[in-house]
Amino acid sequence: MDTWNGQMSAYGANQTVVDKVLPEMLHLIDPHWYQFPPMNPLWYGLLGFTITCLAITSITGNAMVIYIFTTTKNLKTPSNLLVVNLAVSDFLMMACMAPPLIINSYNETWVFGPLFCAIYACGGSLYGTVSIWTMTAIAFDRYNVIVKGIAAKPMSINGALLRILAIWLSSLAWTVAPIFGWNRYVPEGNMTVCGTDYLSKDWLSRSYIIAYAVFCYFLPLGLIVYSYWFIIQAVAAHEKAMREQAKKMNVASLRSSDAANTSAECKLAKVALMTISLWFMAWTPYLVINFAGVFETAPISPVSTIWGSVFAKANAVYNPIVYGISHPKYRAALYQRFPSLACQPSPDESGSVASGNTAVCEEKAPA
Repeated sequence: MDTWNGQMSAYGANQTVVDKVLPEMLHLIDPHWYQFPPMNPLWYGLLGFTITCLAITSITGNAMVIYIFTTTKNLKTPSNLLVVNLAVSDFLMMACMAPPLIINSYNETWVFGPLFCAIYACGGSLYGTVSIWTMTAIAFDRYNVIVKGIAAKPMSINGALLRILAIWLSSLAWTVAPIFGWNRYVPEGNMTVCGTDYLSKDWLSRSYIIAYAVFCYFLPLGLIVYSYWFIIQAVAAHEKAMREQAKKMNVASLRSSDAANTSAECKLAKVALMTISLWFMAWTPYLVINFAGVFETAPISPVSTIWGSVFAKANAVYNPIVYGISHPKYRAALYQRFPSLACQPSPDESGSVASGNTAVCEEKAPA
């Protein structure tokens, strides 16, 4: 309340957060936002600074992932094409969306007009959807390798490319729908970014938000949970069998090179699960904001919409960090190319033939 009163006295009771909006953008502004006074300029400064830091980290990290995975011979596998696709999506997310957001934060409103507002929102939705479905594909690949084992059919280059094409086309279909009238893209409450219209009262627009949430959030989440539930069961059963056999043979461990490979695969599957969990943590604030608008369950202020922007774009930073720390072959290649940027892998890691997203059967194949 003190903050509210401070804003009111500083900016005047008759001023609103919409005052700086360009005239050609006013038809896109929902009446809901006219009740809020201008945000404190400090919020815009913090938003711009935060996004700048995230953009530098994400663009550098994902560019490194793309470079290492596409130029290192033993990382050029069908499964790792999914990793590259994820890095490309994250790279484009920040490279295309961070600069406009930074400029708008400096101007304290959207300055690029209605057409670019739609393009910007479409891009953010596209890259986010591609990321989650790519992670879903990676989860299924891990399921195929760890749960099915040698009975699994290895993924081919063409199979990986077809999956990537399907991910981009299906994601594009969802993101262009508002352009053709199923919902629409509008400025959000902080007036520096654009997104779907979750405040519209007509059920055609509301149906898009609900359908989008089901097919681009809850369905992938369910598929990923399904995959990793059986992965964890398979890992637990394997470890239990190893311990029991070692006890019968009166040895400390049965870890042969093949068993070490399986152990590395399982460990890196957990890394992929952590990456996916971080993605959902990043996009859940947007889901909450959208549902709060659709179902009118909680008031939405301009400041609260800032958190949706920050958390959503932060997901583009997580993946290169996770792979840089936990992927043995990536870390070894990174150390070889850029010794100052990576810790040298330990002998057991550098000797491992397992990669975070490469099938065991492919790794065992002769070169």
